[in-house]
Amino acid sequence: MGIVKISDDLHTEVRKTSVVMERSINSQAEFWLKIGRLAEQNPTLTYEQILEREMRNQQVESVRLVSE
Repeated sequence: MGIVKISDDLHTEVRKTSVVMERSINSQAEFWLKIGRLAEQNPTLTYEQILEREMRNQQVESVRLVSE
C-alpha cells in the first residue's frame, strides 16, 4: 500500500461520491483507478461493458431492475 497525492478538488469529488456509493473514500478512489485503467486498456468498450465484463469475470449474476 502506498500514498497517492491528488488535488484537493479531486479528493472532494471522491469523498462526495463515496458517500453516495456507500464506499470508503479509499475504496471509491480504488474503484475509479481500476475502471480508468480498464478503460485505457480497452478503449472500444463503454463503461457499462467494462462493468458487465468484470461482473462476468467474478461470476456475479446481473439483475435488471428496469426492462429495456
